Amino acid sequence: MAETAWVARRDKQVPEDVVRLLATVPEWFGQPESNAEYAEAARTKETWTVRDATGAVVGVTLVDRHFPHVAEIHLTVVDRGAHGAGVGTAMLRAIEEDAVARGVRLLEVKTLGPSHPDEGYARTRHFYERCGFLALEETDLWGPGTPCLIMVKPLGAGHAPEGPGAAVR
Repeated sequence: MAETAWVARRDKQVPEDVVRLLATVPEWFGQPESNAEYAEAARTKETWTVRDATGAVVGVTLVDRHFPHVAEIHLTVVDRGAHGAGVGTAMLRAIEEDAVARGVRLLEVKTLGPSHPDEGYARTRHFYERCGFLALEETDLWGPGTPCLIMVKPLGAGHAPEGPGAAVR
């Protein structure tokens, strides 16, 4: 799927597309219970999509807004045929621009932690790191054997202290 410039937009909920896209990447999303939860979340959560020239959804990101200053990437899934073509980057960029415009100062994502040997999720973590996310904490939030890595990205101006003596006291 070669596109010159993907455009991500806030969209209506597309749970059927989420189910279809999850099925294209079973090595990331191969747990039926989790996929059912993602499909249900796709019925209500803020939804961002990238569509191809025919209007078909090739990428979806679901977003949670926990507080006015925080947004969380709940799910990002991209059709296998569009991996590496900039779909995920386009969605993340659009979500960040929208978040900054809304006064959000911190973007969060949870993913499988580095203490798990899964190579696919190593690529996922690398993607988020390239986009400016920092590892914050690995926890057992998802239970034994499924380490949850919490990653965050400061957004907008004023997210860090500046000048002499600005360190936290």
